Amino acid sequence: MIKKMLSRADALKRVQAEVQTKNLVKHMLAVEACMRSLAKKLGEDEELWGLTGLLHDLDYEQTKDNPEQHALTTCQMLADAGIPQDGLDAILAHNQHKPCDTKIEQALFAIDPMSGFLVACALMHPDKKMAPLDVTFVLNRMKEKRFAAGANREQMASCSQLGLSMEEFIPVCLTAMQGISEELGL
Repeated sequence: MIKKMLSRADALKRVQAEVQTKNLVKHMLAVEACMRSLAKKLGEDEELWGLTGLLHDLDYEQTKDNPEQHALTTCQMLADAGIPQDGLDAILAHNQHKPCDTKIEQALFAIDPMSGFLVACALMHPDKKMAPLDVTFVLNRMKEKRFAAGANREQMASCSQLGLSMEEFIPVCLTAMQGISEELGL
């Protein structure tokens, strides 16, 4: 019997029930938006990619002191939720529990740090907003090794595995996050 995929509304309810940290919820929403946008660009399943992005850190508060369990616990939590295996595999791959073998896995792996990097760019911009950011501004910040040092630039650059340069990848994510800037508070 084929189980119906979890709806976005139900996924969001799960996030709200499991995640108390507002900035973590915002991160999950940002990753969702970027995943949907990239799925559209690549002709992939926007719903699956979006749900995967939204749910990828569902266990973070539970596993932050035990990072090797991060993603494994999320997959256990979602085992019967109606998330296709492709989505679960991407969640595992984003925390390197498996290699990135598919587009959705590679996308989540690259988008996860990019979303945080774009938030850092917005917060350092004089306006403290997403709207005025552009690709040049973001690329210039990439060159500054001390800026958002925790954002893994190599992981972001792995977008090349999807056939995208940083100049192509950044606007996909930036436009997606600008589209939900009110939800992000930016």
